[in-house]
Amino acid sequence: MAQQEYRQPRFAPPPGSTEVLLVRHGESRAATADNPFPLVDGHGDPELHPNGRVQARLVAERLRLEPLAAIYVSNLRRTAETAEPLAHHLGLQPKVDAALREVCLGDWEGGLFRVKAHEQDPVYLRMQAEERWDIIPNAEPNEVLSARLEAALQRMRQAHPDSRIAAFVHGGVIANILHMATGSRPFAFTGAANGSISHIVLLEDRIMVRSFNDCAHLADTIVPGDSQLT
Repeated sequence: MAQQEYRQPRFAPPPGSTEVLLVRHGESRAATADNPFPLVDGHGDPELHPNGRVQARLVAERLRLEPLAAIYVSNLRRTAETAEPLAHHLGLQPKVDAALREVCLGDWEGGLFRVKAHEQDPVYLRMQAEERWDIIPNAEPNEVLSARLEAALQRMRQAHPDSRIAAFVHGGVIANILHMATGSRPFAFTGAANGSISHIVLLEDRIMVRSFNDCAHLADTIVPGDSQLT
């Protein structure tokens, strides 16, 4: 009689769970002093840079065979513009959830955050050291960000059990969700590349992390200096 073999099983999502591919939007246009970003509900809303449109097409090519039940975007145009090629290919109408918007940068919205980061402003350096967005005047506290993202994730889980979906979101959003999932330092996962894909699994009582910052599809479109936000 052959001896019973116990092989390593391949991962399978638990029953009732929801797989979410978190796609960071493509590169948005550069910030300049004479052309600040327009604001939507107090959040900077730049369009994609031409490089970001290339990244959007590469994301679509990467995910075009995925059995996606839905595509989600935030209420900021860079996520919708990044999702558009994939949505067109799959024949899906993206669902807008404003709770998926980027962390609010308060007085540093409109592109000023990028300027302050480039200048290594003392407030920016303190923000990094303390790992709190609300070091920036009038910016969103970590706790408020976590609460709205938790609500958005629960809505996705309840709407799409036993399904895989894609959510086109922002660098700060991805960082905070993975922080929530792992109990890491708050800023441990900042810096996801534009057009990257991170994979999570939503369960009723926890979030499982399958991958972070997958860029295999982007080839040479990622340029040095990818911003952690906006």
